[in-house]
Parts: sequence; structure tokens; C-alpha cells
Amino acid sequence: MDHNTIDRELGWDDEIEKDASDWELLPAGDYDFTVTGFERGRHPGSAKLPACNKATVNIYIEAPNGASTTIKHNLFLHTKTEGMLSAFFCAIGQKKKGERLPRMDWQKVIGAKGRCKVGVRDWTNKEGEARQSNEIKKFYAPEDNQMVAPPPASAPPAVPSGGVFTPGKF
Repeated sequence: MDHNTIDRELGWDDEIEKDASDWELLPAGDYDFTVTGFERGRHPGSAKLPACNKATVNIYIEAPNGASTTIKHNLFLHTKTEGMLSAFFCAIGQKKKGERLPRMDWQKVIGAKGRCKVGVRDWTNKEGEARQSNEIKKFYAPEDNQMVAPPPASAPPAVPSGGVFTPGKF
């Protein structure tokens, strides 16, 4: 994988080239993803969720039109959000839907692939300007994927066995 498409720490003397305009807002929809980063952290607590551990995963998505983005997504390690954790681990193949996962294996998260629903979130920055960003709305278990295989390339008409095919003749 090209190192320019993976989020990573830069060194003090590293070369840089990407302009700010390289970031793209993807349209809402379902996309394949690759986890390109993972960071352990702590949620300080809020009105909706008490203090708990959190994992911030970098979800890299490349759209069919070539546009790409990395979405930072928080996974809170709390029983209130266990369903979201379960959906993430199902999506990357570590857990089977409806079964218990005895241990979340964070060592295997980077490089894992799956499918998710991406949404567009509207928000206002500190200067009062309206902004938009992508967010993960849902992770799909592989068995829930609604992906339909593309139709096969047009195949020549079938030839009945034992003879030559003549249109209109049976």
C-alpha cells in the first residue's frame, strides 16, 4: 500500500506534498473500508456516557470514483456501546453475528477490511462557519452485506449440445 494513503506520524525531517484541498467529502452511502490506524485513549465522560476507555480507529475509504478519505471513528469500551463494538468486530471478521467474542483482538485491527455506511454530518466551527464531514453510521457484518455482484460481461449465446445454434430453430 502506498505510504501516502495511510495515516502515520511524520518525522521532523519528512518530506510532505499533500495540499489541504486533497481532502474530499464522500457522498453518503455504503463503502468498503480498511483500518489504517488505531489509538488507545480515554473518554473523560459526558452527559450520555461515563468515563471509559476508547479506541480511535482510522477508517480509510476509497470511493468507486477514486475519491478517498480517512474517517477517525471512536469506539467506546462501555456496556452502553457494546452493540457498536460488536458491529465493528463483526464487520472486520473477528466476531460472528449472534456469537460471543471472548476477547477483542486489537493487535489484528490494523489492516482489517470491512464494509460500512458513511453519512455526512453538518456542524459549525468556532468561527460560526457551517462545515460538513463524513462519519461512520453503521458497520455491516459480512453476512449482511447487500452488495450485489456486478452482472457478468455479455456472454455469447449458449450453443445446444450436439449441434450448431441457429436463432429461431429448436
